[in-house]
Amino acid sequence: MRKKFYSPKRPHKKSDITTHIKPMKPGSDKSLKKVFEKIGIPEECRFQPDPFQIQAIKAIMKSDCLVTAPTGSGKTWIAEQVAQKIMQQKGKIWYATPLKALTNSIHAQFSKLFGKENVGILTGDIKENPDAAIVIGTTEILRNQLYDAMYTGDNLTSDLIILDEAHFLGDEQRGVVWEEIMIYLPVRIPLLLLSATIGNPFQIAKWLESIRGKKCHVIENHDRPVPLFPLFMHPSGTLFPLMGNASPGEKQKLHKKVFKFANAKNRPSMGHAGQLPPFADILHILDRYHLLPAIFFLKSRAECDQAIKLCNSSLLSKNPKKKEALRHRINELVSGNPHLADHKHRSFLEQTATASHHSGHLPAWKVVVETLMAGGLLDAMFATSTVAAGVNFPARSVVVLNSDRFNGTEFMGLTPSEFQQMTGRAGRRGMDNIGFAIVLPGKFMDLNYVAKLINSPPLDIESQININFSMVLNLLLSHTPDQIKLLLEKSFASHLILSGKKRGKKAREKFGTGLELLWNDFLDHMDFMIDEKFVTKQGTLTEDGIWASKLRIDAPLLVAQAIRENFLPQNDPALLAAIIGSFVNEKEFTDDPLYSKALPKRLKEVFLDARKGLKPFAEKLLEKGFDAPNLFIQPSLLIYLWAHDEPWEDIVTGSDFAEGDLARLILRTGDNLRQVAKLEENFPVIAKTAKEAMDLLLKEPIVTIYT
Repeated sequence: MRKKFYSPKRPHKKSDITTHIKPMKPGSDKSLKKVFEKIGIPEECRFQPDPFQIQAIKAIMKSDCLVTAPTGSGKTWIAEQVAQKIMQQKGKIWYATPLKALTNSIHAQFSKLFGKENVGILTGDIKENPDAAIVIGTTEILRNQLYDAMYTGDNLTSDLIILDEAHFLGDEQRGVVWEEIMIYLPVRIPLLLLSATIGNPFQIAKWLESIRGKKCHVIENHDRPVPLFPLFMHPSGTLFPLMGNASPGEKQKLHKKVFKFANAKNRPSMGHAGQLPPFADILHILDRYHLLPAIFFLKSRAECDQAIKLCNSSLLSKNPKKKEALRHRINELVSGNPHLADHKHRSFLEQTATASHHSGHLPAWKVVVETLMAGGLLDAMFATSTVAAGVNFPARSVVVLNSDRFNGTEFMGLTPSEFQQMTGRAGRRGMDNIGFAIVLPGKFMDLNYVAKLINSPPLDIESQININFSMVLNLLLSHTPDQIKLLLEKSFASHLILSGKKRGKKAREKFGTGLELLWNDFLDHMDFMIDEKFVTKQGTLTEDGIWASKLRIDAPLLVAQAIRENFLPQNDPALLAAIIGSFVNEKEFTDDPLYSKALPKRLKEVFLDARKGLKPFAEKLLEKGFDAPNLFIQPSLLIYLWAHDEPWEDIVTGSDFAEGDLARLILRTGDNLRQVAKLEENFPVIAKTAKEAMDLLLKEPIVTIYT
């Protein structure tokens, strides 16, 4: 669980905000005149690499290297130059990213630079040119290749590993994959880590040095490529500096007028209670002061979709050339794809030059929006905070409406790193002399807390390593338990524990216990698999354990149990896909559809047999404290209908899934089927059926030229 950096005031008391709302009018504090005069396009000048870029290139040719620098400062350029040098030496590069969208973006960028024949891509959904000199892929794919290399004894055919967005090491869900890569990676292969927001880079470097036995240089750069100026928009429409001037060595404080507003007992509101601000008026004000285009960060997907409906066409109508260019580019991007051509948001996109961007949209539609934003054809994009990580489409301004976000369980204050990821999108290199972070007042905006965020460095990254069945199976495939214990002692968590021992008796007791818990958790997983005949009492894999290790999925044991007990359909690809889909579903449902006469009889029979048959095994997992997914018929039915070519629009309309969520369910089902298809040596029939099932699922609009 992430530590609370701060507990923001949520919600404000009713007396804090008045219900009286006056129309917004453009206005600005006189102190902003000189700031606004800086707005414009910088003069073209010959590119000159920054000192930190040169230092990083020199360092990685000799040792490992961790580069931390603000968003847009040129970290990818470092990767390009190093890749060029290694290719000249006939070497190979593996470039790993945390997100499929970012992988696709880097692949397109490197293909243009080095030629398509020299660049491959591996995302699970896409496998192209895997033996190329440069391979771009997700961290999960790279981790799996390391598993394979440890088992076969073959060397990973790479001369450099690049881990982009390295702060994902501290991600609660995915950080374990990053940590595994760093632990398993052969020492001979140099490691280049790139990140914008790391609070403890030297601590991470010391850990890498301790487990890899070689120097890890830290290259830091704190200068933004485009200076950032924070603004506050008063409900009246007047713009103020958010922060006041500070003496050398002092932290900035809220501008006196903003401080007065923030701490007033009764203050005007921007919009009616429970409603979004008047975005049409806000866009006019931003346009008046040349602060567009802007990215608005909202707290929910529903708010993003609602926001575009509050905008109007008046700004775009003033610029007929831009309007025509926008229409033409949209036609280009959606041509040949009816699902995109008839998208429900297309009219808003064309008429208002605004767009909604979040995980509820199809991946291909998000790429359309990103492409238009990056091309300067949109005035505004309304996005959730998750879009700030790993996607490259900056704007002149970013607009922040909330000082907290919902993490799936509770509202928590934004961390300094999250805030910096958002504001890092402000200011386009080569297009802006200055970028702006604009804070709007509202029910869930704590201005004093924002001031604290501005003055705070990124938080330290902590180890997120955890034991799971897939990890245990794959480690036991190539290691003894004693060897695995030594591997776990190489974890970042262990490094933090051991270094913490220097801080006194209480720390020793706390950290020592933590180290034992990690090893005991491994033993608990192994003991369960011994009881279920996946592992021998000596700690080696049984025949079932060997083939189960190939199931690198969230619930490998449950799927393995379904296979060996013959609960999965053998010769019906659509049915197999449907049952596998129930394992990857993340939503909770009722079983009402089970009693529907419209439910296909065969699907109902197979589903109930699988759920009933797996219930004792799932209960054993739960009794031992392990997770076991609830199996629901609804996701299975949706997968089944899609495999039978039911129209996409009909399936979405008749389900509780947003388009993006349904696409993610289908793609994850495809990933799981891909793992089942690897079992051709032990289960040739079901492996063949799994391959056929993948073909039924992975089609437009799920898989397009954009994904």
